[in-house]
Amino acid sequence: MDDPDAPYLAFNDLNSNGGLLWSDALARQAQREVESFRRKLKYFFMNPCEKYRARGRKPWKLMLQIIKIAVITIQLVSFGLSNQMVVTFKEENLMAFKHLFLKDYTDHSPSTYAVYTQAEVYTHLSYIVEQFLRLRNITVGNHAHDKDGRFFTPLLICQQFYHNGSISPSNETFEIDAQVEEECLEIYPGQLPSPPDPDLSNFTLQFKRLLEVNVYFTLKAINLQTVQHHELPDCYDFNITIRFNNRAHSGRIRVDLDNDVDINECKDWKVTGASPKKIYYTVLFDVVIILTCLASLVLCTRSVSTGVQLQFEYAIFFARHYGKRVSWSDRLEFINGWYILIIISDTLTITGSVLKIAIQLKALTSYDVCSILLGTGTMLVWIGVLRYMGYFKKYNILIITLRAAFPNVIRFCCCAAMIYLGYCFCGWIVLGPYHEKFRTLNTVSECLFSLINGDDMFATFKNMQQKSYLVWLFSRVYLYTFVSLFIYMVLSLFITLITDTYETIKQQQSDGEPVSELQAFISECKDHPNSGCYRVDDRSSACLFCCVQRPNDLHERLDC
Repeated sequence: MDDPDAPYLAFNDLNSNGGLLWSDALARQAQREVESFRRKLKYFFMNPCEKYRARGRKPWKLMLQIIKIAVITIQLVSFGLSNQMVVTFKEENLMAFKHLFLKDYTDHSPSTYAVYTQAEVYTHLSYIVEQFLRLRNITVGNHAHDKDGRFFTPLLICQQFYHNGSISPSNETFEIDAQVEEECLEIYPGQLPSPPDPDLSNFTLQFKRLLEVNVYFTLKAINLQTVQHHELPDCYDFNITIRFNNRAHSGRIRVDLDNDVDINECKDWKVTGASPKKIYYTVLFDVVIILTCLASLVLCTRSVSTGVQLQFEYAIFFARHYGKRVSWSDRLEFINGWYILIIISDTLTITGSVLKIAIQLKALTSYDVCSILLGTGTMLVWIGVLRYMGYFKKYNILIITLRAAFPNVIRFCCCAAMIYLGYCFCGWIVLGPYHEKFRTLNTVSECLFSLINGDDMFATFKNMQQKSYLVWLFSRVYLYTFVSLFIYMVLSLFITLITDTYETIKQQQSDGEPVSELQAFISECKDHPNSGCYRVDDRSSACLFCCVQRPNDLHERLDC
């Protein structure tokens, strides 16, 4: 007799088997998603050569960086030679002006050049005026007076002095009105408006109240040496200031000459015997560099954008499949710092190249700004080469060590800086009046940094003046403690900090331990770049088990 419940039992078994099949299908689908995403992550972190073997993707960024390094270096060398001519021309003109307008000036007396009597002040001022008026007859350069329209601009002699005052050192009394007045005398070159008086008989200096005497005039010159390099010469305006500084009222008036340089495009020019075509070739070369850097900028920006998007996908994936939050250290691994470095380098190089084109076409004269942009951009390009050297294991350990030690190094430097600044302020206040290297905070910092590196140590000890025995004794204690503290303790701890990081990284590499959860997740994928799994990842599920340990027959059949 048939069991009346048999149909119901069969139906329940069928439902049970269907549920199991549905659960297996869901599990396989989840496993497929995990393996596909793991393979996607591994491909993202491959180097250019591995990506080429994985999908045949040509390493355009790598090839572009190699080309960019070559052309940017050539550009920098070319501009450096041109900029060197400009700087040399400025420096040599400054030295020529000192010999022309400072009486009895020698190259070895810039810091000791001074006058001590009233007669010497008048004599030096008369000498400056006389040399200014006879400039075209005495200079060996192509210097000339400045013109404002049809007339020459004058030489100005201006004295600054207190408004009123009565000073009596013998009685130890004084009365001073701190308001400063300025009185100027104009002297024109040539015969306009009238012949000048080199003796300055109508110009009386108020020595008791005198603060300083300033002589102002402008000279013009043309830098002709650029013609030899097939570049158009620039016209220069030298705004010269000769300062007689008496603010200390010590009986010694220091004299100094300085100039501000303005570079302008010459109004009318004609060059024969040389072709100006090289200028346009150089401009064309700069345009090629701009386009190359622009392509590199676009590619690197796209890679950074891809990394940011993949980072969000990874965070969502882990939250859905594992119920975990991704740490910030793992998130930052998606942001490739080398690409950001290249983006900054490309931006600086593009800006510098645009300025360089403007300089060559005589639209701008910002040589210093252009050199800073191009120099910094080239430096970052060469530093970026470390990214590709890091793909080799023996070179990579150095880069990883620097990256791992950087946070600890910054914290250590912040602590050491507190001690360093304390010594800087102390040395400036106490030793500044008695030692040339401690006169300003800037020179104090330079001196102490040199001492840390063992440079100029004996001269720093020896040049300390012994006018005050107490200060001299303090200087011995100050210098000995600084050298002992920073060389024997701070530097040793600094080296130890980096050495410990290096040993830790080396031990981790030898043990094969992943240093992050992200790397541990990716390391479960055993596919080699040339396995073929990455090519079919988006089109089929032929490599369903590529990222797990497979039997040998399946391995041979799929060649994964």
